[in-house]
Amino acid sequence: MRILLSNDDGYHASGLVVLRERLQQRFGPPADDIITVAPDRNRSGASNSLTLERPLRARAVGPDAFAVDGTPTDCVHLATTGFFEHPPDVVISGINAGSNLGDDVLYSGTVAAATEGRSLGLPAIAVSLAGETLDYYDTAAQVVDELLTRLLHEPLPVDTVLNVNVPDVPYSALTGFKASRLGNRHRGERLTVDTDPRGRTIYWIGQAGDGAECGPGTDFHAVANNAVSITPLQVDRTRYPAIHDLDAWLTAL
Repeated sequence: MRILLSNDDGYHASGLVVLRERLQQRFGPPADDIITVAPDRNRSGASNSLTLERPLRARAVGPDAFAVDGTPTDCVHLATTGFFEHPPDVVISGINAGSNLGDDVLYSGTVAAATEGRSLGLPAIAVSLAGETLDYYDTAAQVVDELLTRLLHEPLPVDTVLNVNVPDVPYSALTGFKASRLGNRHRGERLTVDTDPRGRTIYWIGQAGDGAECGPGTDFHAVANNAVSITPLQVDRTRYPAIHDLDAWLTAL
């Protein structure tokens, strides 16, 4: 199995480094079974954006590891459409520094990298470490190891991305694995208005809100109870039950 690693925190991020080391121990050698193509800097919040108005540049930053001056989606797109002679078999995005729960999946570059892999026909997992101090990347890396082993025995459905949030605790403190749905956050905090050194007004996006819909069955609830939250995301975002009603609504046009 040839594994592509990417993320949105940058090729140098601790989570990616720990994950690569773990998977090399588990699935390597040869070393080129684990390949890394990740942004050359932090691109958190990039969502599914592609760079189309300029060429992309990639530079080697280690054996079978490349940094790209683009988005997480750019990285996975390059790696699966001709950058390598032998394309990857699976895409793992992460380990993200912080959770990707509920509404976060709309903005997350970590989730976007996995989504791009799945849209190009590959099984894909996005994994995030959910916590404040982020001490236990090794816990998340072990979770990915176990999920990949399971994936080898039974593949995912072709339209599914797994969004995995791992509590920032020792592996022994985990309470299990929970299949969960996305919760929802409260409205984000108010933006911050400031001025730059030349006196011009600038704006900082506020922090994401806390969990609003976060009861049993949600990803928020699973993580709060020290369980690994695993949410299946679908690439096809069509709201099929609404098509009939929308069709009737459009007849008045």
